[in-house]
Amino acid sequence: MATVTTAKENILKRIRKALANPVPLPFPNSEGTSNVYKPAEDDDAIIFAEEFTKLQGKFVYCVNEAEMLAQLATLINQQGFTKIYCKETSLLPLLQQLSVQPFEDLANCEVSITGCEYLVARTGSMVLSAAQQQGRTSSVYAPIHICIAYNSQLVFDIKDALVFLKEKYSEAFPSFVTFATGPSRTADIEKTLVTGVHGPKEVYCFLVENHS
Repeated sequence: MATVTTAKENILKRIRKALANPVPLPFPNSEGTSNVYKPAEDDDAIIFAEEFTKLQGKFVYCVNEAEMLAQLATLINQQGFTKIYCKETSLLPLLQQLSVQPFEDLANCEVSITGCEYLVARTGSMVLSAAQQQGRTSSVYAPIHICIAYNSQLVFDIKDALVFLKEKYSEAFPSFVTFATGPSRTADIEKTLVTGVHGPKEVYCFLVENHS
């Protein structure tokens, strides 16, 4: 027992000594102070659409909300969606224009409709957080996820999204932030790609150019 105690004390002494004399960063300029990726040459919306569709996401560009509602109504009618889950107060008036009565049971819905915090063009990702009204589960629990976003929410890189999130939630940062990049997929079983295993099997993004 004495040997174990002595060894433990030696380890703790070494830890205290290391903390008292921290080693300087070998490459201080690499600690997030500069951009790793080159600025985009194309419009962020074009880059996002290309990356999002590469990952099996379904992208719909809309000039305004009227066009978005028309496109959304077409999708709902074509797919026969009746159990549509939505909790965001900013989107509910839009659904009312389509005579859509939101379905209250997330566990048994066919599709969930949410907004997002930002869209990351470089990776084709949707940034979602627990601070949004839909919480943590709406975008991952439903078999089909529809995200409605606006051009003002587009950023080029993940770093940009994190900077804006810190500014937006400077008083209380969300307990959960996720970067959803296309539908859920895995190749764990015999290296065969399967979608919809750990989340939605289909993901739509309706990008609206203008609010009006």
